[in-house]
Amino acid sequence: MHRFYIPPENWNPASLVLIDSEAHHARDVLRMKRGDKAVLFNGQGREITAQIIDLARDEIRLRKLHEAETPPLRCRITLGQAIPKGKNMELIVQKAVEIGAAEIAPIISERTIVDLDSAVAGHKQVKWQHIAIEAAKQCGQNWLPRVQTPKKLRDFFSDRVEAAVAGGNTKGHAAETAATTAFDLRLIGSLQPGARHLKQILADYSTEHSRLPTSVLMMIGPEGDFTPAELALAQSHGCRPITLGPIILRVETAAIYCLSILSYELL
Repeated sequence: MHRFYIPPENWNPASLVLIDSEAHHARDVLRMKRGDKAVLFNGQGREITAQIIDLARDEIRLRKLHEAETPPLRCRITLGQAIPKGKNMELIVQKAVEIGAAEIAPIISERTIVDLDSAVAGHKQVKWQHIAIEAAKQCGQNWLPRVQTPKKLRDFFSDRVEAAVAGGNTKGHAAETAATTAFDLRLIGSLQPGARHLKQILADYSTEHSRLPTSVLMMIGPEGDFTPAELALAQSHGCRPITLGPIILRVETAAIYCLSILSYELL
């Protein structure tokens, strides 16, 4: 069955409605009719099998047939990805969703070739989030990764620290948001000497904590890698340099490679 996304703020099992692009796709592209069945999800683990009961010009109404809940993956993986040139970021977002990333944080590094002002960065975030939604629809992922607005590396880390401090002094939503800023393990891909193999770092973590990490930050650099200053900054925030092997990988390959290993070992 075809899958459609309804944002959490519009999710109401008693009154299921497709609007905007989702309604257009169902009505005008897929040519769905009254009585057809579809799968709806809200990106937060909820999924409903529903049947179309009314097709209007601006919305499609459905009735619930069956509702299910998908538990979150065992480890929350955040991909901190330096923005590569061309359309490679679109591919990375798509594959990150398919592999199981929980969050994608685009990074504007010193070697990022793409020039992004605040307006362009906002536009890119909306576009990449849409790509994430489409990927989740296609691969059956009921937990939708959030794509953050692009930030410089220093801002990325400082915002995480501020959110964690705020969350420690509050309850409810703020504390829940802060929980996503803390990581059991922070990693950064590196071409520098002394970088360790990911398998060794995971083994050491397991030995030290008697368990595997449940939240991981994986930083991937741009073409030419992070600068030494950026690598030092990341290390000062607890990131451990890892080697991706003897062969130099393209940016998109490095992201898929690291996420695949983390998914295999931790999810």
